[in-house]
Amino acid sequence: MDAELVRAKFGDDYCVDEQTFVMGIDRRFTAHIAERFRGRRVLETCTGGGFTTIALAREAEQVVTVEIDPARQAQAVRNLERAGLLDRVTFVWGDVLDDQVCSGLPEVDAAFLDPDWAVTGPEHVHHFLDSTMRPPADALLERVFRATGNVALIMPPGLDVRELEGLPVHERQRLYLGESRELYCLYFGELASQEGETDFRV
Repeated sequence: MDAELVRAKFGDDYCVDEQTFVMGIDRRFTAHIAERFRGRRVLETCTGGGFTTIALAREAEQVVTVEIDPARQAQAVRNLERAGLLDRVTFVWGDVLDDQVCSGLPEVDAAFLDPDWAVTGPEHVHHFLDSTMRPPADALLERVFRATGNVALIMPPGLDVRELEGLPVHERQRLYLGESRELYCLYFGELASQEGETDFRV
């Protein structure tokens, strides 16, 4: 990967591959989102390359992050070490929807969920309900609500928000790079600053 592109998106010469570069969230968004987790004990799912983990670790009291892919987890460990934040993060390998994995997690008071958008392309339509995301966004949110009601959930920009009807009261924030809407972040519980739709632009 081009080091200049990696620095521009993530803030340093972190260890990335093509997949984690594309899937990783821009540092300006992760820093913005992480502010809401200041001083909290945070569960993160789908660690990926660890770029959001870095932002969370800078703000949170402690981060427990779960990743199913050992290669991605190893990449994230290297990146947290490079950032000097390894001591603020506990890495858990496994499926966050697995009962045995969940039963071994420490208590948290907030969670950040970023399921992989496993299927992409111009013809693909992302769904919250019965989703093709890994893990499925609806099942992931239901599972994590058992641990905490203070949740931030990343969703694709083209999501039909009517699928979110029936969820607990939340803030649905649209995140933009310039005029391009890059993603949604849904905030529940104490992480929401208000009810309804808000915008964040960089």
